Order: sequence, then C-alpha cells, then structure tokens
Amino acid sequence: MMRTISPEGIALIKAFEGFSPTLYRCPAGYLTIGYGHRVKNEEIPRFSGGISEHQGETLLGQDLAVIEGQISPLLPQNLSQGQWDALVSFAFNLGAGRLKHSTLRRNILMGNHDGVAKEFLRWVYVNGQPSGGLRRRRLAEVQRYQG
Repeated sequence: MMRTISPEGIALIKAFEGFSPTLYRCPAGYLTIGYGHRVKNEEIPRFSGGISEHQGETLLGQDLAVIEGQISPLLPQNLSQGQWDALVSFAFNLGAGRLKHSTLRRNILMGNHDGVAKEFLRWVYVNGQPSGGLRRRRLAEVQRYQG
C-alpha cells in the first residue's frame, strides 16, 4: 500500500501555495492555477475561465498522488508521517527529479537526519535569487520532518 500525505501535510502545502481561482505565472515562470497546479499547454482552455476552490482541492489531490507515486520508490519505507509529509511538500514544490538527485535524499538514505535539515535549506532560490517565501517553506518542512 502506498503512503499518503496527512491532513497536516496538505495544510502545509496549501498554506505556502495559496489558492488562485485564475491562471497566473508562479515566481519560477510556470503557468499555474489552484493550489500550485502546473498547467500544461493542453489544459489552458479547460482552466481559462477559472476554477472553484473545490476544483483546486481536487487538482491538488491528483497532483499529490502523482508526486507520491514518483517519490515512494526513492525513499525508505520507514519514514515517519512527518518526514513523509515534508518530502512530499518538497517534491511537490520542486519536482521528484530534484529530490531524486539531491544530497537531501542521499542524507536520508544514509540515515544522516542531522544533515537533512541543512540540505532542505539549500533549496531557497528562484532563478538564482534567494526567496524569503521558499526559506519559510523549507523551515516549515524541516519542522515537519523533525516533528
């Protein structure tokens, strides 16, 4: 059975993503809607009129299921719920590929949990510039991971 993010983990993601009923470009330049759903070109007509918060929550659930399926094979199965939630949030924000090839993941696999916090905090840049919002998000993920 595949692990799933907890309500607390979903709340963390929602708090940092925020909700937008209309299309917008995120700081990294991706067309986005709802709670951080990255809109594919073929989805633009579907979302051009906007979405409800309920539709945004449905999209978030679908996106989280994809991320969980992508990261589950990359991580040990004995992670705590808080650790899992933090890593789902990280991968939702940055992509499973970034987690796969990260020193963050290597520290987790080696059981170096002290090193994990430091690695989370390396991922706070947008287009080469430090982001206060990403720093706050990474700190919240570290807190969830360690909690």
